[in-house]
Amino acid sequence: MVKPVTVSPEVFLAMGREVLGSQPFSVLVGAELQALAPGHCELQVPVTDKIRQQHGFVHGGVVSYAADNALTFAGGTALRVPVVTSEFKINYLRPAVGERLIARAHAVHTGKSQAVCRCDVFVVKDGEEKLCAVAQGTIAALPSAAAEA
Repeated sequence: MVKPVTVSPEVFLAMGREVLGSQPFSVLVGAELQALAPGHCELQVPVTDKIRQQHGFVHGGVVSYAADNALTFAGGTALRVPVVTSEFKINYLRPAVGERLIARAHAVHTGKSQAVCRCDVFVVKDGEEKLCAVAQGTIAALPSAAAEA
């Protein structure tokens, strides 16, 4: 029987940050991985003028990005293989107005080839977190041929 490799929380977070840093869009919006553990993720995005829409709210696409990427990290760390999002939905609850987005995701169910995950997205304004969106998604393991491509 093969024993699973145990990785310290610091090394696990560093590996996640390396993956995030290899995503050009994540770098563009300034995304930061604050916490990462098997089946759990916290991703933050600083709010700047470049990600606001015409009314001053964070653009829904950026809120959606934060949820999607947090879901994928949560599912990928639960499955422990390279993954992609196979589907997700998001409900916007209030405009995101503040200084920072925080997307917290966790795996609800993990099977052999997919994980179903949930995410709450908060906006921080004056030190207070307000829930601005909720999302759920299915994260699928990449077939080995696709992972090697």
